[in-house]
Amino acid sequence: MGTVVLTDAKYRSSIAAARTLGRAGYQVAAVQAGRWDFPDPPVFSSRYVARGHRIAAAPEEPEYGDRLLELLGEYGHPVLFCVGAATLQMVSRRREEFSKICDFLVAPPEVLDQLNDKEAVHSRCRELGIPVPRQYEGKPEAYPVVIKPHCGEKFGLKARNRYVVAGSLAEYRSGLAAMERYDPNPIVQEQVSGDGAGVSLLLDREGRLVCALCHRRIREFPAAGGPSTCCESFYDAGMIDQAYRLLSSFGFVGMAMVEFKGPYVLEVNPRVWGSFPMTACAESPFAWRYAQAAAGETLAYDPHDYRTGVRMRFLLNDGAAMLDYLRRGRPGKFFQGMADLFRAKEALSFRDDPAPMRKYLRNTLFRR
Repeated sequence: MGTVVLTDAKYRSSIAAARTLGRAGYQVAAVQAGRWDFPDPPVFSSRYVARGHRIAAAPEEPEYGDRLLELLGEYGHPVLFCVGAATLQMVSRRREEFSKICDFLVAPPEVLDQLNDKEAVHSRCRELGIPVPRQYEGKPEAYPVVIKPHCGEKFGLKARNRYVVAGSLAEYRSGLAAMERYDPNPIVQEQVSGDGAGVSLLLDREGRLVCALCHRRIREFPAAGGPSTCCESFYDAGMIDQAYRLLSSFGFVGMAMVEFKGPYVLEVNPRVWGSFPMTACAESPFAWRYAQAAAGETLAYDPHDYRTGVRMRFLLNDGAAMLDYLRRGRPGKFFQGMADLFRAKEALSFRDDPAPMRKYLRNTLFRR
Protein backbone atom coordinates (compact mmCIF):
# COMPACT_ATOMS: atom_id res chain seq x y z
CA MET A 1 0.00 0.00 0.00
CA GLY A 2 1.08 3.57 -0.60
CA THR A 3 0.63 6.88 1.20
CA VAL A 4 -2.53 8.98 1.47
CA VAL A 5 -2.31 12.64 2.48
CA LEU A 6 -5.48 13.88 4.21
CA THR A 7 -6.09 17.62 4.10
CA ASP A 8 -8.22 19.78 6.42
CA ALA A 9 -7.53 17.59 9.43
CA LYS A 10 -9.67 19.76 11.73
CA TYR A 11 -12.86 18.26 10.31
CA ARG A 12 -14.37 15.24 12.02
CA SER A 13 -14.64 13.38 8.74
CA SER A 14 -10.85 13.14 8.57
CA ILE A 15 -10.88 10.77 11.56
CA ALA A 16 -13.13 8.27 9.79
CA ALA A 17 -11.08 8.48 6.61
CA ALA A 18 -7.80 7.95 8.47
CA ARG A 19 -9.14 4.89 10.28
CA THR A 20 -10.45 3.19 7.15
CA LEU A 21 -7.28 3.92 5.20
CA GLY A 22 -4.96 2.90 8.03
CA ARG A 23 -6.76 -0.38 8.56
CA ALA A 24 -6.44 -1.07 4.84
CA GLY A 25 -2.67 -0.75 5.14
CA TYR A 26 -2.07 2.78 3.85
CA GLN A 27 0.38 5.17 5.47
CA VAL A 28 -1.70 8.20 6.40
CA ALA A 29 -0.38 11.74 6.73
CA ALA A 30 -2.80 14.41 7.98
CA VAL A 31 -2.47 18.11 7.17
CA GLN A 32 -4.00 21.12 8.90
CA ALA A 33 -3.81 24.62 7.47
CA GLY A 34 -4.31 27.97 9.13
CA ARG A 35 -3.27 29.72 12.31
CA TRP A 36 -0.83 28.11 14.73
CA ASP A 37 -2.62 29.26 17.89
CA PHE A 38 -5.18 26.45 17.64
CA PRO A 39 -4.45 23.04 19.21
CA ASP A 40 -3.59 20.09 17.00
CA PRO A 41 -6.70 18.49 15.46
CA PRO A 42 -7.94 15.23 17.01
CA VAL A 43 -6.97 13.09 14.02
CA PHE A 44 -3.29 13.83 14.72
CA SER A 45 -3.62 11.58 17.79
CA SER A 46 -5.08 8.63 15.86
CA ARG A 47 -3.05 5.44 15.88
CA TYR A 48 -3.70 5.27 12.13
CA VAL A 49 -1.98 8.58 11.34
CA ALA A 50 1.76 8.22 10.77
CA ARG A 51 2.44 11.95 10.82
CA GLY A 52 0.64 15.25 11.27
CA HIS A 53 1.63 18.44 9.45
CA ARG A 54 0.77 22.11 9.92
CA ILE A 55 0.74 24.61 7.04
CA ALA A 56 0.83 28.24 8.17
CA ALA A 57 -1.59 29.46 5.50
CA ALA A 58 -5.36 29.22 5.14
CA PRO A 59 -6.81 27.28 2.16
CA GLU A 60 -8.09 30.58 0.72
CA GLU A 61 -4.60 32.13 0.69
CA PRO A 62 -2.46 31.90 -2.48
CA GLU A 63 0.58 30.37 -0.78
CA TYR A 64 -1.43 27.45 0.65
CA GLY A 65 -1.47 25.55 -2.65
CA ASP A 66 2.28 25.95 -3.16
CA ARG A 67 3.07 24.74 0.35
CA LEU A 68 0.75 21.78 -0.04
CA LEU A 69 2.51 20.85 -3.28
CA GLU A 70 5.87 20.98 -1.48
CA LEU A 71 4.60 18.72 1.28
CA LEU A 72 3.13 16.22 -1.18
CA GLY A 73 6.50 16.06 -2.92
CA GLU A 74 8.05 14.73 0.29
CA TYR A 75 5.95 11.56 -0.04
CA GLY A 76 6.88 10.64 -3.60
CA HIS A 77 3.59 10.35 -5.51
CA PRO A 78 0.87 9.89 -2.84
CA VAL A 79 -2.91 9.90 -3.07
CA LEU A 80 -4.46 13.24 -2.08
CA PHE A 81 -7.70 13.04 -0.09
CA CYS A 82 -9.32 16.50 0.14
CA VAL A 83 -11.62 16.73 3.15
CA GLY A 84 -12.48 20.46 3.04
CA ALA A 85 -14.37 22.24 0.27
CA ALA A 86 -11.85 25.10 -0.02
CA THR A 87 -8.95 22.72 -0.62
CA LEU A 88 -11.03 20.73 -3.10
CA GLN A 89 -11.81 23.88 -5.07
CA MET A 90 -8.17 24.94 -5.06
CA VAL A 91 -6.95 21.54 -6.29
CA SER A 92 -9.65 21.57 -8.95
CA ARG A 93 -8.41 24.91 -10.27
CA ARG A 94 -4.77 23.74 -10.22
CA ARG A 95 -5.40 20.15 -11.24
CA GLU A 96 -2.59 20.06 -13.85
CA GLU A 97 0.02 21.07 -11.28
CA PHE A 98 -1.22 18.65 -8.63
CA SER A 99 -1.56 15.72 -11.06
CA LYS A 100 2.23 15.79 -11.54
CA ILE A 101 2.79 15.33 -7.79
CA CYS A 102 -0.08 13.11 -6.59
CA ASP A 103 -3.18 11.09 -7.52
CA PHE A 104 -6.69 12.33 -6.75
CA LEU A 105 -10.31 12.25 -7.86
CA VAL A 106 -11.51 15.84 -8.14
CA ALA A 107 -14.00 17.16 -10.70
CA PRO A 108 -13.18 20.18 -12.88
CA PRO A 109 -14.18 23.63 -11.50
CA GLU A 110 -17.12 24.06 -13.85
CA VAL A 111 -18.60 20.73 -12.71
CA LEU A 112 -18.21 21.62 -9.03
CA ASP A 113 -19.80 25.02 -9.67
CA GLN A 114 -22.81 23.43 -11.39
CA LEU A 115 -23.37 20.87 -8.65
CA ASN A 116 -23.06 23.55 -5.95
CA ASP A 117 -25.77 25.56 -7.72
CA LYS A 118 -29.16 24.35 -6.50
CA GLU A 119 -30.87 25.83 -9.55
CA ALA A 120 -28.63 23.86 -11.94
CA VAL A 121 -29.26 20.64 -9.99
CA HIS A 122 -33.02 21.28 -9.94
CA SER A 123 -33.11 21.83 -13.71
CA ARG A 124 -31.03 18.74 -14.47
CA CYS A 125 -33.25 16.57 -12.24
CA ARG A 126 -36.30 17.71 -14.17
CA GLU A 127 -34.59 16.82 -17.45
CA LEU A 128 -33.78 13.36 -16.10
CA GLY A 129 -37.25 12.77 -14.66
CA ILE A 130 -36.01 12.77 -11.06
CA PRO A 131 -38.57 14.23 -8.61
CA VAL A 132 -37.76 17.69 -7.20
CA PRO A 133 -39.82 20.19 -5.15
CA ARG A 134 -41.98 22.65 -7.04
CA GLN A 135 -40.18 25.91 -7.67
CA TYR A 136 -41.82 29.34 -7.79
CA GLU A 137 -41.01 32.38 -9.86
CA GLY A 138 -42.26 35.40 -7.96
CA LYS A 139 -44.79 35.23 -5.13
CA PRO A 140 -45.62 31.62 -4.13
CA GLU A 141 -49.08 30.21 -4.73
CA ALA A 142 -49.04 28.14 -1.53
CA TYR A 143 -47.15 27.93 1.75
CA PRO A 144 -44.91 26.88 3.44
CA VAL A 145 -41.96 27.52 1.15
CA VAL A 146 -38.20 27.31 1.52
CA ILE A 147 -36.07 30.27 0.43
CA LYS A 148 -32.37 29.68 -0.18
CA PRO A 149 -29.42 31.08 -2.16
CA HIS A 150 -28.06 29.20 -5.15
CA CYS A 151 -24.96 28.24 -3.13
CA GLY A 152 -24.98 29.01 0.60
CA GLU A 153 -21.42 27.81 1.14
CA LYS A 154 -20.08 30.40 -1.28
CA PHE A 155 -21.28 33.10 1.12
CA GLY A 156 -19.76 31.40 4.17
CA LEU A 157 -23.14 30.46 5.66
CA LYS A 158 -23.40 27.61 8.12
CA ALA A 159 -25.79 24.81 7.19
CA ARG A 160 -28.55 26.04 9.50
CA ASN A 161 -28.43 29.54 7.94
CA ARG A 162 -28.56 28.50 4.30
CA TYR A 163 -32.35 28.63 4.06
CA VAL A 164 -35.45 30.26 5.52
CA VAL A 165 -38.88 28.62 5.89
CA ALA A 166 -41.85 30.94 5.26
CA GLY A 167 -45.37 29.94 6.25
CA SER A 168 -47.14 33.10 5.13
CA LEU A 169 -46.84 36.04 2.76
CA ALA A 170 -45.35 38.22 5.50
CA GLU A 171 -42.74 35.58 6.36
CA TYR A 172 -42.01 35.10 2.67
CA ARG A 173 -41.26 38.80 2.22
CA SER A 174 -39.00 38.97 5.27
CA GLY A 175 -37.27 35.71 4.37
CA LEU A 176 -36.73 36.85 0.81
CA ALA A 177 -35.17 40.08 2.03
CA ALA A 178 -32.87 38.12 4.35
CA MET A 179 -31.65 35.81 1.57
CA GLU A 180 -31.28 38.66 -0.93
CA ARG A 181 -28.42 39.97 1.19
CA TYR A 182 -26.40 37.03 -0.16
CA ASP A 183 -28.08 36.20 -3.46
CA PRO A 184 -30.02 38.81 -5.50
CA ASN A 185 -32.22 36.06 -6.95
CA PRO A 186 -32.74 33.38 -4.29
CA ILE A 187 -34.55 30.11 -4.99
CA VAL A 188 -38.11 29.67 -3.67
CA GLN A 189 -39.42 26.09 -3.43
CA GLU A 190 -42.33 24.33 -1.80
CA GLN A 191 -41.46 22.72 1.50
CA VAL A 192 -41.76 18.98 0.99
CA SER A 193 -42.27 16.35 3.67
CA GLY A 194 -40.73 12.96 4.20
CA ASP A 195 -37.65 11.39 5.71
CA GLY A 196 -34.36 13.11 5.06
CA ALA A 197 -31.76 10.85 3.48
CA GLY A 198 -28.36 11.03 1.88
CA VAL A 199 -26.98 8.86 -0.92
CA SER A 200 -23.20 9.01 -1.04
CA LEU A 201 -21.38 7.87 -4.16
CA LEU A 202 -17.81 7.44 -5.37
CA LEU A 203 -17.18 7.74 -9.12
CA ASP A 204 -13.80 6.77 -10.58
CA ARG A 205 -11.74 8.51 -13.27
CA GLU A 206 -14.06 7.24 -16.01
CA GLY A 207 -17.20 8.22 -14.10
CA ARG A 208 -18.02 4.62 -13.13
CA LEU A 209 -19.80 3.94 -9.85
CA VAL A 210 -17.43 2.06 -7.53
CA CYS A 211 -18.94 2.62 -4.05
CA ALA A 212 -22.21 3.82 -2.51
CA LEU A 213 -23.81 4.22 0.90
CA CYS A 214 -27.30 5.38 1.96
CA HIS A 215 -28.19 6.93 5.31
CA ARG A 216 -31.40 8.39 6.73
CA ARG A 217 -31.60 11.21 9.23
CA ILE A 218 -32.86 10.36 12.70
CA ARG A 219 -32.24 13.69 14.46
CA GLU A 220 -30.82 17.04 13.44
CA PHE A 221 -29.81 20.31 15.07
CA PRO A 222 -31.52 22.64 15.14
CA ALA A 223 -34.60 20.43 15.24
CA ALA A 224 -36.41 22.74 12.81
CA GLY A 225 -33.84 21.78 10.17
CA GLY A 226 -30.08 21.53 10.31
CA PRO A 227 -27.15 19.11 10.00
CA SER A 228 -27.72 15.51 11.00
CA THR A 229 -26.72 14.59 14.55
CA CYS A 230 -27.89 10.99 14.40
CA CYS A 231 -28.42 8.85 11.30
CA GLU A 232 -28.84 5.23 10.25
CA SER A 233 -27.47 3.28 7.28
CA PHE A 234 -29.84 1.57 4.83
CA TYR A 235 -29.87 0.44 1.22
CA ASP A 236 -32.08 1.66 -1.63
CA ALA A 237 -31.14 0.68 -5.18
CA GLY A 238 -33.60 3.16 -6.72
CA MET A 239 -32.16 6.15 -4.87
CA ILE A 240 -28.61 5.09 -5.74
CA ASP A 241 -29.60 4.86 -9.41
CA GLN A 242 -31.15 8.34 -9.36
CA ALA A 243 -28.14 9.83 -7.60
CA TYR A 244 -25.74 8.17 -10.03
CA ARG A 245 -27.65 9.32 -13.11
CA LEU A 246 -27.65 12.86 -11.76
CA LEU A 247 -23.92 12.99 -10.98
CA SER A 248 -22.98 11.18 -14.16
CA SER A 249 -24.94 13.67 -16.27
CA PHE A 250 -22.56 16.42 -15.10
CA GLY A 251 -19.43 14.37 -15.84
CA PHE A 252 -18.60 14.18 -12.13
CA VAL A 253 -15.71 12.20 -10.63
CA GLY A 254 -14.87 11.74 -6.95
CA MET A 255 -17.02 11.72 -3.82
CA ALA A 256 -20.43 13.35 -3.43
CA MET A 257 -23.60 13.10 -1.38
CA VAL A 258 -27.03 13.64 -2.95
CA GLU A 259 -29.59 14.85 -0.41
CA PHE A 260 -33.16 13.57 -0.58
CA LYS A 261 -36.35 14.55 1.27
CA GLY A 262 -38.87 11.78 0.76
CA PRO A 263 -38.70 11.02 -3.00
CA TYR A 264 -37.37 14.48 -3.88
CA VAL A 265 -33.77 15.51 -4.56
CA LEU A 266 -32.94 18.73 -2.70
CA GLU A 267 -29.27 19.36 -3.45
CA VAL A 268 -25.83 17.87 -4.00
CA ASN A 269 -22.72 18.14 -1.84
CA PRO A 270 -19.89 17.45 -4.34
CA ARG A 271 -17.32 16.84 -1.60
CA VAL A 272 -16.85 15.04 1.71
CA TRP A 273 -20.06 15.51 3.69
CA GLY A 274 -20.77 15.95 7.40
CA SER A 275 -22.02 12.42 8.06
CA PHE A 276 -18.99 10.84 6.33
CA PRO A 277 -18.05 9.02 9.60
CA MET A 278 -20.96 6.67 8.84
CA THR A 279 -18.69 5.08 6.23
CA ALA A 280 -16.43 3.84 9.04
CA CYS A 281 -19.25 2.93 11.42
CA ALA A 282 -21.04 0.90 8.74
CA GLU A 283 -17.73 -0.73 7.73
CA SER A 284 -17.89 0.67 4.21
CA PRO A 285 -14.66 0.59 2.14
CA PHE A 286 -15.46 4.10 0.85
CA ALA A 287 -12.17 5.78 1.84
CA TRP A 288 -9.79 3.08 0.68
CA ARG A 289 -11.76 2.54 -2.54
CA TYR A 290 -11.23 6.26 -3.14
CA ALA A 291 -7.49 5.72 -2.74
CA GLN A 292 -7.54 2.76 -5.12
CA ALA A 293 -9.64 4.52 -7.74
CA ALA A 294 -7.58 7.72 -7.49
CA ALA A 295 -4.46 5.66 -8.22
CA GLY A 296 -6.10 4.38 -11.41
CA GLU A 297 -7.29 0.94 -10.32
CA THR A 298 -10.42 -0.45 -12.01
CA LEU A 299 -12.85 -1.56 -9.31
CA ALA A 300 -16.04 -3.58 -9.44
CA TYR A 301 -19.06 -2.06 -7.72
CA ASP A 302 -20.48 -4.12 -4.86
CA PRO A 303 -23.88 -2.73 -3.76
CA HIS A 304 -23.77 -4.56 -0.43
CA ASP A 305 -20.29 -3.73 0.82
CA TYR A 306 -21.49 -2.05 4.02
CA ARG A 307 -23.69 -2.87 7.00
CA THR A 308 -27.25 -1.58 7.05
CA GLY A 309 -29.20 -0.73 10.19
CA VAL A 310 -26.16 0.89 11.83
CA ARG A 311 -27.15 3.92 13.87
CA MET A 312 -24.51 6.62 14.45
CA ARG A 313 -24.55 9.77 16.56
CA PHE A 314 -22.33 12.77 17.29
CA LEU A 315 -22.40 12.94 21.09
CA LEU A 316 -22.31 16.70 21.76
CA ASN A 317 -24.41 17.72 18.75
CA ASP A 318 -26.99 15.03 19.39
CA GLY A 319 -27.34 16.06 23.02
CA ALA A 320 -28.12 19.61 21.87
CA ALA A 321 -30.60 18.23 19.33
CA MET A 322 -32.42 16.17 21.99
CA LEU A 323 -32.87 19.24 24.19
CA ASP A 324 -34.07 21.26 21.20
CA TYR A 325 -36.70 18.63 20.36
CA LEU A 326 -37.84 18.71 23.98
CA ARG A 327 -38.13 22.51 23.92
CA ARG A 328 -40.22 22.28 20.76
CA GLY A 329 -42.71 19.91 22.35
CA ARG A 330 -41.44 16.71 20.72
CA PRO A 331 -40.56 14.49 23.70
CA GLY A 332 -40.62 11.34 21.58
CA LYS A 333 -37.45 12.41 19.81
CA PHE A 334 -35.85 13.20 23.17
CA PHE A 335 -36.55 9.75 24.61
CA GLN A 336 -35.49 8.13 21.34
CA GLY A 337 -32.17 9.90 21.81
CA MET A 338 -31.90 8.57 25.35
CA ALA A 339 -32.32 5.04 23.99
CA ASP A 340 -29.64 5.72 21.40
CA LEU A 341 -27.16 6.30 24.20
CA PHE A 342 -27.05 2.50 24.41
CA ARG A 343 -27.68 1.40 20.81
CA ALA A 344 -26.06 4.02 18.54
CA LYS A 345 -22.38 4.13 17.68
CA GLU A 346 -20.47 7.25 18.58
CA ALA A 347 -19.19 8.67 15.30
CA LEU A 348 -15.70 9.53 16.54
CA SER A 349 -15.02 6.78 19.08
CA PHE A 350 -13.63 3.32 18.30
CA ARG A 351 -12.26 0.88 20.86
CA ASP A 352 -9.00 0.43 19.00
CA ASP A 353 -8.52 4.17 18.50
CA PRO A 354 -9.92 6.15 21.48
CA ALA A 355 -7.46 9.08 21.47
CA PRO A 356 -9.17 11.24 18.76
CA MET A 357 -12.46 11.27 20.68
CA ARG A 358 -10.75 12.34 23.90
CA LYS A 359 -8.85 15.05 22.02
CA TYR A 360 -12.03 16.23 20.29
CA LEU A 361 -13.86 16.60 23.61
CA ARG A 362 -10.97 18.51 25.16
CA ASN A 363 -10.64 20.85 22.18
CA THR A 364 -14.37 21.47 21.93
CA LEU A 365 -15.04 22.07 25.61
CA PHE A 366 -11.92 24.25 26.00
CA ARG A 367 -12.88 26.39 22.99
CA ARG A 368 -16.40 26.86 24.33
